[in-house]
Amino acid sequence: MMRQTVEFDSQGTPCEAWFYPAPDDAGIELASPAGRPVVVMAHGLGGTKDSGLEPFAQRLAAAGLPVFAFDYRGFGGSSGTPRQCVSMSGQIADYRAAMTAAAALPGIDPNRLVLWGVSLSGGHVLSAGAGRSDVAAIVSITPMVNGFAAARMALRHHTASSIARSSTAGMASSFSKRIGKPPVMMPVVGRPGEVAALSMDGYYEDYLAIAGPTWRNEIDASLGSQLGAYRADRSAAQIDCPTLVQIADFDRGAPPRAAAKAAFKARAEVRHYPCDHFGVYSGQDFFEPVVRHQTAFLLRHLARSTASATSR
Repeated sequence: MMRQTVEFDSQGTPCEAWFYPAPDDAGIELASPAGRPVVVMAHGLGGTKDSGLEPFAQRLAAAGLPVFAFDYRGFGGSSGTPRQCVSMSGQIADYRAAMTAAAALPGIDPNRLVLWGVSLSGGHVLSAGAGRSDVAAIVSITPMVNGFAAARMALRHHTASSIARSSTAGMASSFSKRIGKPPVMMPVVGRPGEVAALSMDGYYEDYLAIAGPTWRNEIDASLGSQLGAYRADRSAAQIDCPTLVQIADFDRGAPPRAAAKAAFKARAEVRHYPCDHFGVYSGQDFFEPVVRHQTAFLLRHLARSTASATSR
């Protein structure tokens, strides 16, 4: 399976994706006269498509599910300035633009989109999929769905001094942008006690283990002001398709309880894993069960939808 580089437009910004076609002889039960479903995949906070997503994409494509993995504007292979700056509304707009681009590819059924997100994008998929009739399934892994809950959890896992320094950097960045200057940057991930978006013990090593060549360990320090108001869980009740939520029970980055509450609202199938936030990636103990559960879930529901469409 040779991946293909695809460019698409999001609100006037060129964005880059990797398309992983499925082998013709894989997942025959997923094929219909309209084409195959497609998995639209994006990374979490500060992540890029070359940082831990490919093992998931390869396994899903091998099972018969084509994958469209993309970078948000300002990150990785996508265009957009300023770089390394997260806009929640902008990323959700990028996700919707990626859905449109993936649906237009040859051999793809435009009415059977699968939204796949991890961490912050695990929340985005709830917002992007809410109220959509063309979304056939959603997979949300270790999702960050409630910024207020995440802030409360951060107080338990960070020192008061590191939180104070991060807050100061965030206010400085917001002020700098208001007067037309570049944002103040801080690392995406750091060691305990350092100023970073994520600085829990072990996170630096775990993130760098999956980091690809386009990933940069920096992000706009004003991120915290956006995260505090982030409430993807409010969209959960509007989900009208089979949904799988995969929760890391010892997650220190995305509150598991908030994810479970969102899953209940979405009437989702829930899987639990006794690991931390990065324990779901290739090379970690729980990658295999996580990707196996995703594959089984999607084959079960999408094969069923194919059969129903064919019989009509």
